[in-house]
Order: sequence, then C-alpha cells, then structure tokens
Amino acid sequence: MSTPIILEEGLLLRPGYFSREQQELLLEDVRSVVGIAPLFVPVMPKTGKSLSVRMTNCGDLGWVTDREGGYRYQDFHPVTGEPWPKIPQRLLELWRDVSEYDAPPQACLVNFYEPGAKMGLHQDRDEKNFKAPVVSVSLGDACLFRVGGLDRRDSTRSFKLESGDVLVLGGKSRLRYHGVDRIYPGTSTLLRHSGRVNLTMRRVTD
Repeated sequence: MSTPIILEEGLLLRPGYFSREQQELLLEDVRSVVGIAPLFVPVMPKTGKSLSVRMTNCGDLGWVTDREGGYRYQDFHPVTGEPWPKIPQRLLELWRDVSEYDAPPQACLVNFYEPGAKMGLHQDRDEKNFKAPVVSVSLGDACLFRVGGLDRRDSTRSFKLESGDVLVLGGKSRLRYHGVDRIYPGTSTLLRHSGRVNLTMRRVTD
C-alpha cells in the first residue's frame, strides 16, 4: 500500500491500496454480485434519459433511479425484484480500515463505465447519514476524476484514478461535488475488455 494523500480536509486518496492479486480477487467478488443482481441501465427522473453507466448494488440497500420514483434507496433489485446480495468481505475490511466509522456500510453501488461513459458533477446526498464517509474503489481502466466544493459553482480540480486506488470523501468533504469526465481505454488489463468498475460504499441511515 502506498502512502495516503490528503487532497483536502476529509478527502483522502489511497493510491494502489489493492495489489494486482487483490484486485483480481475483488473483481471475482464483483462478478459474483452481478451473477445474483445483474447490471441494469438507470434512467434520470422525469426525463427518463439513460445514464451512460450500467449499475447494480450489494448490501442491505441499493441506490436506484428511474423516471417515476427518482433517486432513492431500496432493498430489492428493480428488475428481478430480489434482495441485493451481501457486500463482499474484502470491501467490509476496506471500510473498517479507512472509514473511521463504527457502523458497517449499508450499500455498495457498482458502476460499470464503458470507454465512452462519464458521470456529471453531483453530490452524494440521498442518504440520511452524512456523518459516515463515502468510500470508493476503482478497478480497471483509469479515469479522469473531478472534484469541486460544496456548491456546484465552486472551482474544481481533476486527477487520475487508477485500478486499485481508493478514495474517501468524509468530514468536511462528504458533500463535495464530484464526477468522472472520461475513461482512458486500455490503461489496465484487469478486465477482459476495456472499461472501469467503480465500487462505492455508503452508510444510508444512522
């Protein structure tokens, strides 16, 4: 593991947290999750416009969005109607190591970015609990990650996230705007084809 980098108060980057062997094991965990809870295409509230990522979840709760219900957490897959699978042990161990929060995560969002996918600037604020951090893991191709302030109009900074990196948004940085501007295809051989998997753990309630 490399030395943690404090980017801002509460914004912590752990580059290379997971070794290549650990990434491969974690990817197998993800495939097991997807085998139970298949990836689906989320859509925006009201407009019904599809997001450019495919997603699924694991944990007691999962984040979903659709035209009718909007952004929310629920305890079942929107397509299969089945409960979400459990969060893999390796991710729970990561949470215990970096979150500095006593209670375990309740949700882990799995986003799959194909080479042309991106994620606009947004806040993670659909949770009732902002005391717990957001902990995310990057697997596969590198991405250009952008983070701003607590107001959408604040200035932003961008940096690359590589496969195996861990990013923590907590404390005063918990509600910072952030997004993914682009994927760099072919920068990792972890996945069978180009693309990036992002795993984001959150505590939803108190």
